[in-house]
Amino acid sequence: MNDDIHLSSTLGELFVRAARRFGDRVALSDDHGSMTYREMGEHMRRYAGAYLAAGMKQGSAFSLLSANRVEAVVALAAGLMLGLRYTPLHPKANVEDHAFALQDANIDLFIVDDRHFAQHGRDVAAQCPGMRTMSFGGLDYAPSIEAAAEAAEPAPLQAVTGGDTPAFVVYTGGTTGRPKGVVHKNRSLVTNLLLQTSECELPQEMRFLAVTPISHASFLFILPTLLRGGELVLRAKFDPARFVDELHTHRITATFLVPTMIYVLLDRPEIWERGAGPLQTLVYGASPMSPAKLAKAIEAFGQIFVQVYGQIECPNIISVLGKADHDLTRPHMLMSCGFPSAATSVALMDDNLDPVPPGEIGEICARGPLVMEGYWNRPDATEEAMGGGWLRTGDMGRMDENGYLFIEDRKKDLIISGGFNVIPRDIEEVLNRHPEVSIAAVVATPDEKWGEAVLAVVVPQRGDFADAAALIACVRDAKGALCAPKRVEFVTELPLTPLGKPDKKALRARYWASAERAVN
Repeated sequence: MNDDIHLSSTLGELFVRAARRFGDRVALSDDHGSMTYREMGEHMRRYAGAYLAAGMKQGSAFSLLSANRVEAVVALAAGLMLGLRYTPLHPKANVEDHAFALQDANIDLFIVDDRHFAQHGRDVAAQCPGMRTMSFGGLDYAPSIEAAAEAAEPAPLQAVTGGDTPAFVVYTGGTTGRPKGVVHKNRSLVTNLLLQTSECELPQEMRFLAVTPISHASFLFILPTLLRGGELVLRAKFDPARFVDELHTHRITATFLVPTMIYVLLDRPEIWERGAGPLQTLVYGASPMSPAKLAKAIEAFGQIFVQVYGQIECPNIISVLGKADHDLTRPHMLMSCGFPSAATSVALMDDNLDPVPPGEIGEICARGPLVMEGYWNRPDATEEAMGGGWLRTGDMGRMDENGYLFIEDRKKDLIISGGFNVIPRDIEEVLNRHPEVSIAAVVATPDEKWGEAVLAVVVPQRGDFADAAALIACVRDAKGALCAPKRVEFVTELPLTPLGKPDKKALRARYWASAERAVN
């Protein structure tokens, strides 16, 4: 029997289906214009023609560095229609990490947003000689993809089918060493789409406001919106002063926010004065949320919250905490990350992958069609994460008698600040190279705004050195604002393990002793 008989639809096929089905309804809009479904389909044909003219074919690899804008969605859809392999780039990563991802993933075509990443894109492209670079709008180092599309023969509005090759390679910070490329085929991506549609309690009439990057979490809501004939409203950045007005003026029915964004909105008068308007579903995730802040948010927005828990290796929906569970009469449920999703088996395991006794804390492990294929060209890391038939998430949790998950701690040396992953080792390497630093250790501390804040604990070379601003600036220059510590503490010595390494567990305990859990 032909193995292809069991292959799922591809994301490219689903973009084509939406473009053909909904005609003159508005599909995409941003601050610079809008596009109907019919126009989206025509632009997909033209962009695909430009890709083919550039020598791209099924299996070739492309990457986008872009803010949320209409052209980025079209470029992405056209590439997936042709069966190209896609690598999104984290908008807050530095030049070196972007260049590493492009080189490691063997990217053939790099597309740059001329409005928001012109200089950054130039610096990245300069580190990747031989890679073709294009841009929206046109830049002196990156010809306009629109001009190439005008000159090329449009491709048919038809997606390639068959095959079982990687569709996405998405880079995630490793807790040690360089970022790892997470490989997903259409199987896991379409599974995610089905789970988003079935488990996130999305409204039937979709007008989705995308204020988090479509290179990451908001991407997962593009097709759930378009396949219902809805409108995807794209904003290049989150503007809290504008957000509530957008809900009302655009009649937004669904959105996705990270907890830090919700915290900012709660401190503004607009949400308390005007309410959430037609908003029916507010999905949140990417980091734990303070139960007290969540209760306040339910008072402000209403009982419209849906929490999703996942990671790039098992995207977005390992578990879901639905609207009914955001119940102020059951405050303990606001600590939960939800119930395992329909397509995912979840178990709590010890280090030997044996189930822990009921009620005890173990590592959250998952398996099912949502799980990645593995890490790009990293069989060692793949075996470490997936050996034994389960994906090890690195999150430590417990399960109550009803099957709800509660995250209690993090096994990996990882900080989630403002919804973005921060790798302590990356910061420590920068600090330990500074001439005034003897040794540094970086840990998370609970933070009202960011959830978790980056704290650098530093033993200086000289006892009188205490220039925190200089060390923060050093990290910002080397690794970007996301990695810059929010605070630096100077100490005479660090707690050490028996092997002489900084004892992160003992260090963290100083700052988390009064917290209900060791994540925030």
